[in-house]
Amino acid sequence: MKKKTLLSAVALTAVLSAGSVYAGELNVVCSNEQDWCDLMAGNFEDKTGHTVNMVRKSTGETLAQVRAEAGNPKIDVWWGGTGDPHLIAAAEGLTQASGVDTSDLLGWAQNLATISEGRTIGIHLGVLGVAYNREILEEKGIAPPACWKDLTDPRFKGEIQVANPNSSGTAYTELATVVQVFGEDDAFKLLIEIGKNVNSYTKSGSAPSKAAARGETGVSIGFEHDMVKLRRKGFPLEIVSPCEGTGYEVGGVSIIKGAKNFDAAKQWVEFVLSAEAQSAGPQVGVYNVPSNSNATIPAEAPSVESIKLIDYDFATYGSTDTRARLLARWDSEVKPK
Repeated sequence: MKKKTLLSAVALTAVLSAGSVYAGELNVVCSNEQDWCDLMAGNFEDKTGHTVNMVRKSTGETLAQVRAEAGNPKIDVWWGGTGDPHLIAAAEGLTQASGVDTSDLLGWAQNLATISEGRTIGIHLGVLGVAYNREILEEKGIAPPACWKDLTDPRFKGEIQVANPNSSGTAYTELATVVQVFGEDDAFKLLIEIGKNVNSYTKSGSAPSKAAARGETGVSIGFEHDMVKLRRKGFPLEIVSPCEGTGYEVGGVSIIKGAKNFDAAKQWVEFVLSAEAQSAGPQVGVYNVPSNSNATIPAEAPSVESIKLIDYDFATYGSTDTRARLLARWDSEVKPK
């Protein structure tokens, strides 16, 4: 595999600010796990000959960057992360339609494109769940959780870790999910009670399950495919789909409006939506459900047929106003003071 160019966020910004944008280059922000970012960048370089300058950032950080750089973007394409921030960027006119063919994609991926008028397209589906470290809970004599409401029980005092929804798309999906399951007022009462048992709100959505795997916390909230990856590495994680029902993400890919390398960005979108590219996920422990109907679904991927999924309202919870209102209420009522 051809070695890709990986720059720090500071270095990439400095290079691009100096106007050093060359033909054959592509500037990508990746909101997926680092191993998946690296593999796809390398595979794309091998296939197209383009040089990929890539940085990894959470969805919240990326949305903030795209907003700050409106009219003079330093990146060409945003790949990965939950679909809600991608939809917000689309609604604010910060991204543009790629014009790629989506006929091979599953309905939920095409739905993201329909809502955004083609400005973002679904790349994968990931189910929201709860993981617990079996050894930690057994050692402390704590009965494992089965439902969202279980996480409010005092037996989990200091045992739960979850991300901050201001920076993490994973945590915003959790916030939007419990609002849809319980209704907004009851959901915030639930989050306040769960918050009494939370030991840390992390920046990254995958960090809590990594901490649970290492035994640094007993329970985490996150996406089940990340938990599966850790369990397959031998960590004592058990995975729970909450009994009341749970939400899911549809990860997105978006070309930034005003991208300086639009043709290369379009090639990137076509590539990451291809069955070939999506089927490579298990090579680096990616076990989500791919959006291309011809891609191979990993045997380890969560079975969406057997999980009680809610009818997640992407149009509502992917809107700027709804997100801003929910995050402001979370900061006021749930965020540690």
